[in-house]
Amino acid sequence: MNAYLSVWRLRFINGMQYRAAAYAGMVTQLFFGLVFIMIYVAFYGHSTHEQPISLKDVVTYTWLQQIFLAFIMLWFRDNEIFQLITGGNIAYELCRPCGIYEFWFAKLLAQRVSSAVLRCFPILLIALLLPQTYRLSLPQSVTTFMLFLVTLLLGLLLIVSISMLIYISVFWTMSPTGSILMIAVAGEFFAGLIIPVPLMPAWLQQASYALPFRWTADFPFRVYSGQIPQTEALWGVLIQLLWLAALIGFGRWSLNLALRHVVVQGG
Repeated sequence: MNAYLSVWRLRFINGMQYRAAAYAGMVTQLFFGLVFIMIYVAFYGHSTHEQPISLKDVVTYTWLQQIFLAFIMLWFRDNEIFQLITGGNIAYELCRPCGIYEFWFAKLLAQRVSSAVLRCFPILLIALLLPQTYRLSLPQSVTTFMLFLVTLLLGLLLIVSISMLIYISVFWTMSPTGSILMIAVAGEFFAGLIIPVPLMPAWLQQASYALPFRWTADFPFRVYSGQIPQTEALWGVLIQLLWLAALIGFGRWSLNLALRHVVVQGG
């Protein structure tokens, strides 16, 4: 366990050094957050039907996406791991006195946390100071906020476990491009990052509920806004834990299978 905590700490410290990139990303996230909110304001202003989610909750949903983008984006990748697999340097990883799955998991988790820490607080402050229509709303109660934190952290673990499957697939495909495109595009859509899940047609919502992606972003954000009641949120935490156990179990099995057939050429 100390080895995994150490690599997490080192990766976190290393990630905190990229401040210029983080500030540039923060400006981009603010820009896109405002653009998306303007689109929703225009949509709600001209809609003649009552929507399943209020404009206030959609604005909050959008800002939470931008604030915690590093937690929920599936296209976030570590090229070093891809190069280890495709270049043959995976042999060095096999010599480590620790599990590869846990080692990589800790690295990916630290990278996401460090990126989020650098960006989230300035965006949060600005989103709270905007005019009423564009402002991030506060949670209804302390209990709701605590539930949000629990679901958000579980969502982060879920997104890392899904990302691990992308890296593991490269043992067979030898190219990360296809895996990233397929999983990232589908994952972002069903997680509600393109349009919020409540605004989807009923049949697409059912498909979203049957997949793990929705539990990484849509579920925590709707817990924050209070659209998902606290009792339902507690059941959702249980489902998140079940998905997490299933994904980690499948990922470990897949990695062990890949390592049994891996061939390292050269010398």
